[in-house]
Amino acid sequence: MDQLSLVQRIVVWVLPVIFAITVHEVAHGWVAKQYGDNTAASLGRLTLNPIKHIDLLGTLILPGLLLLTGTGFIFGWAKPVPVNARNFKKPLHDMAIVALAGPVSNLLMALFWALIARIGVMIGGGFEAVAHPLIYTGVAGITINLVLAMINLLPIPPLDGSRILTGMLPQYWAWQYNKLERFGFIILMALLYFKILNMLLAYPLYVAQNLFFSIAGL
Repeated sequence: MDQLSLVQRIVVWVLPVIFAITVHEVAHGWVAKQYGDNTAASLGRLTLNPIKHIDLLGTLILPGLLLLTGTGFIFGWAKPVPVNARNFKKPLHDMAIVALAGPVSNLLMALFWALIARIGVMIGGGFEAVAHPLIYTGVAGITINLVLAMINLLPIPPLDGSRILTGMLPQYWAWQYNKLERFGFIILMALLYFKILNMLLAYPLYVAQNLFFSIAGL
């Protein structure tokens, strides 16, 4: 994608980023509903309409800055879908499943974008005006969804990985562990700023991208 202009890169990335973040949140709300919590549904958040989920900083400003600065690492977030664990029969366990739904949805979307890219590859060079946008957008979709899945699986409260880990811990230690949540954003930004996040995720992202790029025929 290095040969694309800034405007072309924005066009290529905008839909994959917005829908990666949106579907991730809807997945949380939908699974929560299956386990007995209708909070997200009652607030109209079980919709793929991005406007209902866009967070100015996490969905627009931060991904835009990361794209403009060429860090090679783009991620973001939407407004969290509200979930009330008191409506679950087994709060810690059920919340862990709800949390897992987000990264799983990103993996499924990565597969979807891989198939979009494969269509572009199959169309081939004879129809470059159609094939290239499909391939570039597919690559962007694979990348952003894999990055979101991996970041959210990190055990840093309030990321999804911390909810999954909480479901495995004894209740007392789960309570103590979740006290870290007020520092979670600071920890995440520090990991990003000092490029520790890049080092942690570089190899697993490389392996996962190769897998999905092979599905795309790239």
